[in-house]
Amino acid sequence: MNIAILGFGKEGKSAEKYFTGKNHEVAIFDDFTLEDLTKTNFDGFDLILRSPSVHPHSGWSSITRYFFEHCPCPIIGVTGTKGKGTTCTLITDLLRNLNESENKNKTTANRNIYLVGNIGTPAIDILDRLCPDDIVIYEMSSFQLWDLEKSPHVAVILGIEPDHLNVHDDLDDYVSAKSNICRHQTSNDYCIYYQDNPVSAKIAQQSPANKLAYPTQNSHLTNLFNHLSVPGQHNRDNAEAALLAVSQIYGLTLDDFINQNRDIIIKTFAEFKTLPHRLEFLRELNHVKYYDDNFSTTPTSLEVAVKSFPDQNVILIAGGRDKTNNADLPEIAEIVQSNPQIKQIILIGESGKELQKLLTHSTFAETLPEAVECARRQAESFAKSIVLMSPAAASFDMFENVYDRGAQFQELIKTLQ
Repeated sequence: MNIAILGFGKEGKSAEKYFTGKNHEVAIFDDFTLEDLTKTNFDGFDLILRSPSVHPHSGWSSITRYFFEHCPCPIIGVTGTKGKGTTCTLITDLLRNLNESENKNKTTANRNIYLVGNIGTPAIDILDRLCPDDIVIYEMSSFQLWDLEKSPHVAVILGIEPDHLNVHDDLDDYVSAKSNICRHQTSNDYCIYYQDNPVSAKIAQQSPANKLAYPTQNSHLTNLFNHLSVPGQHNRDNAEAALLAVSQIYGLTLDDFINQNRDIIIKTFAEFKTLPHRLEFLRELNHVKYYDDNFSTTPTSLEVAVKSFPDQNVILIAGGRDKTNNADLPEIAEIVQSNPQIKQIILIGESGKELQKLLTHSTFAETLPEAVECARRQAESFAKSIVLMSPAAASFDMFENVYDRGAQFQELIKTLQ
């Protein structure tokens, strides 16, 4: 086949390796605008695959769609504005620990558990390794879901808030993309959704699958959550979503699944490590604790982070490139003003300059080192204080990406004396 790959990021490079390894002819298109692509003649190609960052177009497929069409085993797909990585990792850890226990007891044949997608490993990298008994956990962004025509066996819909509106046509387009995680399910599938979020609940109603809402008032969960190693109600909600997803793979009600696997669940929760840049504890210095929440790119993620520390004096570092053309800055200002534990906010980046106009007590820092030093001085003047970097904005104004922003913040905190 002659295959065109549109976009040459991480997934595009994996796709090129996959298809050239099967002796297909592959052409790479990169450094283009959407207008450039719509004017390009693709008549000579048998398959046109867009990378996630490329806007869908009639007649094109995508790397994600190709994977779904050829995957021989069940897929647990997870989407949401925030919490995808944590939930996917909890699901993966639970399944692997259960699988290990079953192998020791010789109750089932060995099966492989794969974690792929937006969390880091391109799904196509594992496609030829998959067997029908394996399980794939797929973290799915709106860009991967944009034109999906086959939904996962288990769809998990976390909270949905406005995001990526600088790429999607509008909020409806963003929500429509997210909806593909369950829109094409069947009555033999499962849809798990966050019922406290109206958008998530609305998306779930499009699914013909068996629906399970969370959070629930389940007495079995309280003790289990006390073993969870990561802070915050949002992580308890993510953990419940993970339990529901895994229980459906095992064909059990949540209560039965917990009763049969309590010790393994407790072990998994207790050993779970915070993912990088998601409310990650870095160090304590001079009675001040430092937390990295650089994956925070929305007002909701900022609010969740702040509310995870109700009894602490919070010195907040926020700001960057806003993804809603500054439409959500009043919401961010309201969050800062309505949470009295925030004692000072140090602002950085493009949105920081605009946000400062809405806040009476704030400091603007031109650089991240300046922001960290200012936060350190402020925090050391309070008892029970933390420095929390939770930007509520994208990173591209000052940094390569959120990983780069988080890594630079961590290096600065490591060198504090």
